[in-house]
Amino acid sequence: MLTISRRVALKTLVCHAAAVGISWGQTSTTEPKPLDPDARTHDWPSFLGPTHNAVSTETHLSRQLPPPLLWEMEKGTGYTSPAIVGEHLLFLHRLDNQEVVENRDPQTGEVRWQSRYATAYEDRYGYNDGPRSSPVIDGDRVYTMGAEGRLHCFNLVTGDGLWTRDLRTDYKVSQDFFGISSTPLAHAGQLIVNVGGTGGACVVAFDGATGREMWRAGTWGPSYASPIPAVVHGEPRVFVFAGGESTPPAGGLLCINPADGALDFEFPWRSRTYESVNASCPVVFGDRVFVSASYRTGGALLRILPDFSHDVVWTTQEFALHFNTPIHQDGYLYGFDGRNQGDASLACIDVEDGRVVWREVPQWTETFTQGGRERQATVGTARGSLLAVDGHFLALGELGHLLWLDLTPDGYREISRGWLAAAQESWTLPVLSRGLLYVVQNTPDLLTGAGPRLRCYDLRA
Repeated sequence: MLTISRRVALKTLVCHAAAVGISWGQTSTTEPKPLDPDARTHDWPSFLGPTHNAVSTETHLSRQLPPPLLWEMEKGTGYTSPAIVGEHLLFLHRLDNQEVVENRDPQTGEVRWQSRYATAYEDRYGYNDGPRSSPVIDGDRVYTMGAEGRLHCFNLVTGDGLWTRDLRTDYKVSQDFFGISSTPLAHAGQLIVNVGGTGGACVVAFDGATGREMWRAGTWGPSYASPIPAVVHGEPRVFVFAGGESTPPAGGLLCINPADGALDFEFPWRSRTYESVNASCPVVFGDRVFVSASYRTGGALLRILPDFSHDVVWTTQEFALHFNTPIHQDGYLYGFDGRNQGDASLACIDVEDGRVVWREVPQWTETFTQGGRERQATVGTARGSLLAVDGHFLALGELGHLLWLDLTPDGYREISRGWLAAAQESWTLPVLSRGLLYVVQNTPDLLTGAGPRLRCYDLRA
């Protein structure tokens, strides 16, 4: 038996099967099942969904895995997820030396419009040269931000360019370890961006209609986490987990009044290791906010006081999330702890005291054909991601597995599992809208040779 625990080891799964897939721009389309009359559905206008916390309110979803494939498209490089509102699916990726913004039909994959612009971004560590920041839809406008910090606004229906900003030039932003990765936040007519520029421009709010700067706040650099809105003590606030490349290393949580950019507090929380990232988004519930980072940093729970100062409730080294965002439910946090594939685990944390209630390392045996011979390998979720929906959790494993899980303080239970693609770097959180599930494959399938692609699955019951 072959045990798979690291990136290099997984490459042994490459077999001699012919490449499977479709050429760039094509889709294979199957009609989805009708929605249940009682099904609750929603749009998915931005990263982490309509509630900005990876918790979906959709219902009447099938537990059959893998689900039926409706359509797929070959994509270029990048780690972005689609944004969906009504009959519009927006997707950003890179083809050759261009970043491509596409509007497609969410149910068929048919292209409505495209916009392209040049890019010369190169990942310093060789992971991927495509965009990381996902599109944002707000009313009749679409916002995208490329890996080099080119911020664009398009008309949703026509694709006409409305305005653009070059954050590198305008705010003197140098390339971070992995490029610009934070997804902007559309809020009350503003577009709030963790720019990470000089002169107090850590966070900048732009007028959503014109691109004009409205306010700026903070002095830390750009992170890979996205700004999160919340209402605390009856007042709107935006929480930004900032801080990327800097000497000495600096960063942490900012609490900002989005009306004028006034900074309520800064909470330093970043690894002292120079080459580290803040990539897991803040999780806000009630008057509390949780942040977490890897690289021996760990997690911290803060209480926001009525005057918008803060207390530290607890910190822990036992829940250090690298880039997935944990999910809060009924007084507990669920998420994938660990920096690397080999040390990752799924854990449940009690928010009252930071205690680890349970910890599991989901693993199982896969059987596949390699070189004309049947082989077996032990695989697992590794550094997966979670989406809470319909009374359970959908988990996308780092190696392309999709699972339905029952997660409670009493423990972990697998409901069903399917292998969508034997692809590494399956780090992009799936998107769910109107009972259809969109999963991004970021690297070639090691068993079929199929290249990176966006797939739409029918999850309707």
